[in-house]
Amino acid sequence: MIHTEQTPNPDSLKFLSENVISSVGMEEFQKKDKDKINNIFIKKLLEVEGVELILLAQNFLTVKKSNSISWDALKPTVVSYINDYFEKNKKPILESITKKISGEKVDEVIKKIQEVLDTKIRPAVARDGGDIKFKSFKNGVVTVELQGSCSGCPSSLMTLKQGVQNLLCHYVEEVKSVEAN
Repeated sequence: MIHTEQTPNPDSLKFLSENVISSVGMEEFQKKDKDKINNIFIKKLLEVEGVELILLAQNFLTVKKSNSISWDALKPTVVSYINDYFEKNKKPILESITKKISGEKVDEVIKKIQEVLDTKIRPAVARDGGDIKFKSFKNGVVTVELQGSCSGCPSSLMTLKQGVQNLLCHYVEEVKSVEAN
């Protein structure tokens, strides 16, 4: 059974499942990259008219749509794709991904930043159908990427400055500000 939840972004909707959707954490996929994606389910869902990006998490999938289509038209299609997948498969939609592993040594400040993001910020952002990824830390500035329903959300700047920046500045004294990529 698939349930949906509104997100703060009117162009994004969260689709919740009792099944495990991703066993590898949160990953975002965008329509513009669909030719590089090997996962058939993700590729087909991105080919649906109006679907701009999808974010997969352990028990939910967030879809961000274009303005050219309404949720009344798109929602049944997405629910149908998810239900069809789990009728035919017992495994998660996303089981493995190939990540580039950097040879760089992660210093203590970056470890602290990532810990705060993972324990205090990501769970809250996930409740709204989104994700936040650490990109870099330089000269006191943390750069992050907002994904899923947070990408392009009208309230994302407020969330970034009043939520993410305040928490990171509080827990990691080296952090002076946070910017979105």
